[in-house]
Amino acid sequence: MPLIVGVHGIGQQYANAGTMQQAWMPPLRQLLPGSADLACAFYGDLFRPPGRLLGAAPVDVGDVSESGYEAELLRAWWHGASAVDAAVVPPEARTLAQTPGGVQTALRALSNSRFFAAAYRRVPAAFDRLLVADLRQVRRYMLDPDLRREVLSRVEATVAPDTRVVVAHSLGSIVAYEALCAHPEWQVRAFVTLGSPIGVRQLFFDRLRPPPHVDDRGVPRGRWPGSVRDWTNIADAGDVVALAKDLRPTFGPAVRSFLVDNGAHAHDSIRYLTTAEAQRAVADGLTGG
Repeated sequence: MPLIVGVHGIGQQYANAGTMQQAWMPPLRQLLPGSADLACAFYGDLFRPPGRLLGAAPVDVGDVSESGYEAELLRAWWHGASAVDAAVVPPEARTLAQTPGGVQTALRALSNSRFFAAAYRRVPAAFDRLLVADLRQVRRYMLDPDLRREVLSRVEATVAPDTRVVVAHSLGSIVAYEALCAHPEWQVRAFVTLGSPIGVRQLFFDRLRPPPHVDDRGVPRGRWPGSVRDWTNIADAGDVVALAKDLRPTFGPAVRSFLVDNGAHAHDSIRYLTTAEAQRAVADGLTGG
């Protein structure tokens, strides 16, 4: 039975549970007692494009609307990247005054980002296509109820009666949060979120299920995730995905929020897992400390 369940983020459509296990186990192995195990709630295959008939036109960048969820998220990433990287021209810069601030302009600006260059370092020639594919994965989870249910079912099928820690990266933190909220009967003690966008208001926080409630001061507040006793949120200062790095304003002071340094690969899940903060949070969840 897995003491730890891991939930991945976007961009894993060409992996599987086995490759995720191989990547995540080394930084967590020393924390697991005896023969206890890590189980991976894998859902990346749900986003893998199906084969297409030769001659049919593939989806391309032009299919991203200049308005709507994907465009809003792309612009949020653009704002975030320009805030931490001088090489990225911000959306409001005067140098862009003669160019519409649309999808192509945003992609062109983000192509200069060290953050996104690191994320797509193996396939720079396919930058636009891969970034759009990632935007689409986020949009589909947040807006497609059938897909959302299928993704959540993967977590529900993985968490066991003796699971004590859930570790979730990127979009996976929202998946895991919603699963934990839906199952208060689980015995999960610790929730560790890495590079999470969950606190970003209009794009993520306001769309959570269950939805945030309004507290007695009139402030929207996210609901506490089920049986969780300790929630630790960890973000790199330069992580453009984790735009809201401190979750206390949205989920309350009980969330322990840390800023860490992951070097050039700010959003990398393994860099996050090897931080002292993540290791301590997992260890405490396993021992009940």
